[in-house]
Amino acid sequence: MSLTFAAKQTTALLGPSGCGKSTLLRMVAGLEQPSEGSITIGEETPRKLAKRGGLAMAFQDASLLPWRSVRANVALGATLARKSAGRVDDLIALVGLDGFAKARPAELSGGMRQRAAIARALVSAPEVLLLDEPFAAVDAITRARLNTQLPSLWQDTTTILVTHAVIEAVLLSDRVIVLSERPARIVADIPITLDGPRDNAIQRTDAFKSLCDSVLTALEEGT
Repeated sequence: MSLTFAAKQTTALLGPSGCGKSTLLRMVAGLEQPSEGSITIGEETPRKLAKRGGLAMAFQDASLLPWRSVRANVALGATLARKSAGRVDDLIALVGLDGFAKARPAELSGGMRQRAAIARALVSAPEVLLLDEPFAAVDAITRARLNTQLPSLWQDTTTILVTHAVIEAVLLSDRVIVLSERPARIVADIPITLDGPRDNAIQRTDAFKSLCDSVLTALEEGT
């Protein structure tokens, strides 16, 4: 496939399980190499951008260091990017972990660990942010809150979001790319033309429902 992601836009990738969404994200992150072709971010390779702290990724598995506190795990994102850790406490509060800054990962639920991982990815204010099912382990109420609060933090960032949730993709993205079953091909490339701010109330509008229907139709075509 051939894809170009626009700078400072949020693009959602949807498709059936196993079609290669996470693999594509890992290649953009420089964690895996494509068997053919190449990936560039501006004039740089993913590894070069990551080396200078311009790229961050939140995985499906929170992957927190068990011997470090929540605060130390979040701050690690800034340390590895060689950037200031001044946003750590604000981000911990924003993801709903205020009061757990000193807790170790073993003391947290799966959803709380995932929220800490999201804060760790955001703390370095990366140029490119990669999110692989970032809210999958989060409860519905917290997920709805994060879906409306977090986008303001990455509005100046080029963001690629892998998700299985159609509503989430339409709510958070400027563009939704729907992939087919393996081997993945692009079934649809759908611009999300919704005026902001996008809060949960927008989900009740006809425009929002129409876009969700378009995404669902494309998913059905891809299977």
